[in-house]
Amino acid sequence: MVSHKEFATAGKQPGLQVWRIENLDLKPVPQALHGSFYTGDAYLLLYTTSAPSYNIHMWLGDECSQDESGAAAIFATQLDDFLGGGPVQYRELQNTESNTFLGYFKSGIKYKLGGVASGFQHVVTNDMNVKRLLHVKGRRAIRATEVDMSWASFNKGDCFIVDLGKDVYQWCGSECNRFEKLKASNVCIDIRDNERNGRAKLHMVEEGEEPQAVIDALGPKPTIAPATDDIKVDTANKKKAALYMVSDISDASGTMKVSVVAQASPFKQAMLSPDECYILDNGVDKNIFVWKGPKANMAERKAAMSAGQQFIKDKGYSNKTQIQVLPAGAETTMFKQFFSDWKDKDQTTGPSKAYTIGKIATVEQVPFDASTLHNNKAMAAQHGMVDDGKGKVQIWRVEGEKVPVDPSSYGHFYGGDCYLILYSYRLGGREQHIIYTWQGLKCTQDELAASAFLTVKLDDSMGGSPVQVRVTQGQEPSHLMSLFQGKPMIIHSGGTSRKGGQSQTGSTRLFHIRQSSSRATRAVEVEASASNLNTNDVFVLKTPSALFVWRGVGASDEEMDAAKHVVGFLGGNPSQVSEGKEPADFWSALGGKKEYQTSKSLQQMINPPRLFGCSNKTGRLTVEEVPGDFTQSDLATDDVMLLDTWDQIFIWVGNDANAEERNGAPKIAKDYVDTDPSGRRGLPITTIKQGAEPPTFTGWFQAWDPKMWETDPLGRIRARFSAQS
Repeated sequence: MVSHKEFATAGKQPGLQVWRIENLDLKPVPQALHGSFYTGDAYLLLYTTSAPSYNIHMWLGDECSQDESGAAAIFATQLDDFLGGGPVQYRELQNTESNTFLGYFKSGIKYKLGGVASGFQHVVTNDMNVKRLLHVKGRRAIRATEVDMSWASFNKGDCFIVDLGKDVYQWCGSECNRFEKLKASNVCIDIRDNERNGRAKLHMVEEGEEPQAVIDALGPKPTIAPATDDIKVDTANKKKAALYMVSDISDASGTMKVSVVAQASPFKQAMLSPDECYILDNGVDKNIFVWKGPKANMAERKAAMSAGQQFIKDKGYSNKTQIQVLPAGAETTMFKQFFSDWKDKDQTTGPSKAYTIGKIATVEQVPFDASTLHNNKAMAAQHGMVDDGKGKVQIWRVEGEKVPVDPSSYGHFYGGDCYLILYSYRLGGREQHIIYTWQGLKCTQDELAASAFLTVKLDDSMGGSPVQVRVTQGQEPSHLMSLFQGKPMIIHSGGTSRKGGQSQTGSTRLFHIRQSSSRATRAVEVEASASNLNTNDVFVLKTPSALFVWRGVGASDEEMDAAKHVVGFLGGNPSQVSEGKEPADFWSALGGKKEYQTSKSLQQMINPPRLFGCSNKTGRLTVEEVPGDFTQSDLATDDVMLLDTWDQIFIWVGNDANAEERNGAPKIAKDYVDTDPSGRRGLPITTIKQGAEPPTFTGWFQAWDPKMWETDPLGRIRARFSAQS
């Protein structure tokens, strides 16, 4: 194994390490200068989590030489080898970096002109003889690029930083918006605090109010060019990919063979054999993933990155295509979303849950305890519970108008109906409301349209403050299930609760009873087939001549209790059946014995929450992911944001979002879920307004501050400008 003296400290502590390739060797970059990159150079970065797990990034500037990029690739392979082949490797290119990479530099990335070859060094100095102009772009991923020091570089739509060493001026174009000013200010603060050791003075300058120092530096001011359009590729989940198996990689001859495993996503996890290496080709989105099977031969595993580069050449893809090299067990969310059935090792049971691994450092998996709900927002968020469900419930059925449902049948939902459920509770002394719009899978288009219209009408009649949650049959969130006080929510596959409208129910019916992570239970009618049984749950089977309650090995007592309510509704005298001791007539009622889910821990995907901004500031509605660990200040008050917590989607509406963003976001949210390559359709979509966020939303953010928007964010940043550190 080749080692390098720089590897002695590699991965020993959590955090980021950065090296630059200098004379084909590795030189560490001081921490204060992390986030600055010379465009003529190549860099190697290592990010270590506390687990520990590792990400290796090789970053290539637009002007870096072939030799430097070659050296970076060799060092990346050696470092991967040194860390046991477990890291995920990324190839990053200037201006098209991965979100993982951008997430390390929350105050932005700075591109400097020049490089090693032209004598530019990475040193923190008190040297104030600096004269440069930085062009700041981006609302979520912030990039400050050094440009020609002249007025010709400016435009009215962006922020520019005139860096004169002792004084740093943030110049704001007359058409640039507040949130962009905010992000550019973070770059200025970063220059002062890190590059200048806190010794520079920051100034905010509006177009047309330039001080003499700026005019002296740039010369007389001509007419400034109009704003340029940042056409951003829409990052909706429309991912198309193909899967190839790689064989005969020869580093020496630069040849390799690939054979198609599957032409189009979604894929099945079983397609990846542990003995092979694979390329997942998402080249249309400028992404290539190389997956290394744990038992693949050593030469193939080591040549994974070069196989990815060769593949890009062979396919004629843009040289800006990103490559991720993934060892088995360290797959990224980006990769896993192309598989419809991805299961990670040692995951927990129950309905799929988004666990916060490393994303929100302080959120461990929290068991549900309703009594501590109000002061534990992280728990509220993980379990989707605003309270214990003991507030006031009103339910209407949609029939063109809303018709009250008889309270004696609350808890029964029929697939041929749509319902509005208004839930009212008190929090912090104020009355709060949630409107659940439940849409059956067999209701008509007219009822769907009416349910949306009546929801808006009800919301308006209450002053627009309720939280709205759209629920598709079978995807009910925990909190909705908890509203029926100890009784399970019972979902009938078809029919309606109108008088005489219960469709002629099948002579054999099967109900699946499962408890959620917050202990609420739901009984869902499923097709009466043995393949629908599950060892973790309880089932009630009604036939024309018998009634069975089947208990799986992993089922809970609460699920058995819930079965009594289903039995009570169906009527009859039940016989108890334990898994493994079924009588013959039980199987014959289900159409014969079949294979069913017998895994003791029904393993589910673990997915970190993701935050996206929907903005039409460029003239068309685009979606862009917020990189890194997001915080409350990433919620742009002039945008609509989407928060994806895997088993539900939140739409957060900023107070200053415009009408197109407000109206376009629900469609984007629905398209985002429906086109997800892993195939999760029909998730609950919750719409909330800035300033009225429930704990199910705020708990995903570390240290949520309810008073944050009472003061002007730009004003707060300006205060930091004058606070010289």
